[in-house]
Amino acid sequence: MKRLLSLDFFRGLTIAGMIIVNDPGSWSHVYAPLRHAEWHGATPTDLVFPFFLFIVGVSISLSLSKRKGSSNLYVKIFKRSAIIFLLGIFLALFPKFDFENLRIVGVLQRIALVYLVCAILYLNTSHSTQLKTGIGLLVIYWVTMAFIPFNGNLAGTLDPGNNFAAWIDSFIVPGRLYQETWDPEGFYSTLPAIATGISGMLSGKIILDNSNSLKDKIIKLFCWGAIILIIGSFWDYIFPINKHIWTSSYVLYSSGLAMIILAMSMWIIDEKKYTNNIKFGLVFGSNAITAYVLHGIVWRLFQFPVINGVGFQKFWMDTGTSIGLPAKFVSFDWAIFYTLVIYFIVYQLYKRKIFIKV
Repeated sequence: MKRLLSLDFFRGLTIAGMIIVNDPGSWSHVYAPLRHAEWHGATPTDLVFPFFLFIVGVSISLSLSKRKGSSNLYVKIFKRSAIIFLLGIFLALFPKFDFENLRIVGVLQRIALVYLVCAILYLNTSHSTQLKTGIGLLVIYWVTMAFIPFNGNLAGTLDPGNNFAAWIDSFIVPGRLYQETWDPEGFYSTLPAIATGISGMLSGKIILDNSNSLKDKIIKLFCWGAIILIIGSFWDYIFPINKHIWTSSYVLYSSGLAMIILAMSMWIIDEKKYTNNIKFGLVFGSNAITAYVLHGIVWRLFQFPVINGVGFQKFWMDTGTSIGLPAKFVSFDWAIFYTLVIYFIVYQLYKRKIFIKV
């Protein structure tokens, strides 16, 4: 089938969203929608990462469906996963390379693990088995988090750093944890994150179904997204939506929204051919991992004290607030500026048709 511009656009907007929410001018001054929920619940910021994992799943279906049986496909999958994982390690180390305080887990590391498991699952199982696996992961995670006592705590304890996932991670995650006693990208909560990837793979199946017209695929994707969103919203009452521990309700809630947004993007871009103003998304989407890695590197470079003894980011905040601008506005303004800096770099690759595959 023809390349889905809508998927590239959605991927690009997601990466841009990641950069905006990850890089405020000051973490002390951030508008509420650009913050993660303190614990239970979800803000727009909490949807960015699962949207990307969902897109990873869709991309697996669209790309690997044409290459099943290729002799070196597994080598490519393992190589790609290893490169993404190691890029995450590199970002954790750069620029000080302090191996004693290395954080092993992280965003890119989770992407690598989800891609690896989902790709192998896609190549070796039927769609029905993939669906059962996804449901099984969500149910098992719910049961262990809600019904198994741990470390002297009552079953169902879901406090920050004091829940079944954090307890398991304390045994199996090497290195430094992001929050000292727990990590939002820990290994145990990667299990339901794999289900997020599977939801994307199953959405890819709908897109690849040549027995339906594009319009029918869009309707099907939208309707299933709405159903999954509703199920996740109801599950929230007994297993709260929570990005920090990637709860099962959160998987369904975010995956349902991702399916709806993808369906709407397909309707506007692929069905109605409204493509005049989508370049911003396409530029980021064409080199998504590259853009993410660059944003981590350049941000660290902007911290070096080069202007009046402070980094450029701090200089921006100090200058903006000194002339009377609201601190939150200056902080948001920096995030937009910084996103455009990364866009400018990635655009140089895009216009030269350089697409870095990892």
